[in-house]
Amino acid sequence: MILFKNLNIALLLLVSSALLISCGGKLPGADARKYSKDPEKRIAKNIEEGKGFRLLGGDKSAGGVFEFASSNELWRASLDTIDFMPLASVNYSGGIIITDWYSTDQSSNESIKISIRFLTNEIRSDALDIKVFNKKCVTQSKCVISEKEGDINNELRTKILKTASIYEKEKKNKKKK
Repeated sequence: MILFKNLNIALLLLVSSALLISCGGKLPGADARKYSKDPEKRIAKNIEEGKGFRLLGGDKSAGGVFEFASSNELWRASLDTIDFMPLASVNYSGGIIITDWYSTDQSSNESIKISIRFLTNEIRSDALDIKVFNKKCVTQSKCVISEKEGDINNELRTKILKTASIYEKEKKNKKKK
């Protein structure tokens, strides 16, 4: 029985190594003899071929373009508008901001929660999907949650869009200088 198990293991190793060898036997990587020893020449060649990226300046078509949350005016404006509320979840790549429940005072039995979903990075009225939820509690365990429609959604949208357009204008003025 032990001999049979060892035979299976040996057979498995033999088949695995045969498969690996049949793949060409080359290990991934580059041949150092084909590249210049001078790092400046290697960097110039990589940039010319579109490999790598530059943080400041450079040709944007070559390499990757990296946009961070701080460079998105709509995102920044949204965070600045609701900065008084505690955040439950913030996901830039997923395009969503969710606040935690917020109440103006601790004795109140009513609190709100805001969800902002980004549909586009452009500053326009249909770029945001804003939902405001209202929670009213009679006791700690007896609460009713409902979505609030109306003025608060429009006020939030207007405030975010105005702030984002101010940020965009400031960014354009900085580029001109």
